[in-house]
Amino acid sequence: MNLENPSRENIAFIMDGIKKKLTMVNTSVMNPDSFELEVYEDLLYLYQMISKKDRFSISEMEAIVTELGSMRKK
Repeated sequence: MNLENPSRENIAFIMDGIKKKLTMVNTSVMNPDSFELEVYEDLLYLYQMISKKDRFSISEMEAIVTELGSMRKK
C-alpha cells in the first residue's frame, strides 16, 4: 500500500496496523474516523516507529495511546 498521500483509506490501514502490532484489548482510541487528515503525517510517523519494534513495554504502550488520544478529533 502506498502511504505517501493522506487519505481516509490510509488512516484506516495505519490504525489497523497499529492495533495488530500492539495487540491491545481496548482499541476504541484507534477508530480511524476519529482522526482528521491534518494529523496524517504524525500518524504515519507513529506507525513507522511501531512497525520497527517487536515488543513494547507497558509504559511505551501507554505513551502511544496517549499520543493517539492527543491526535484525535476534539
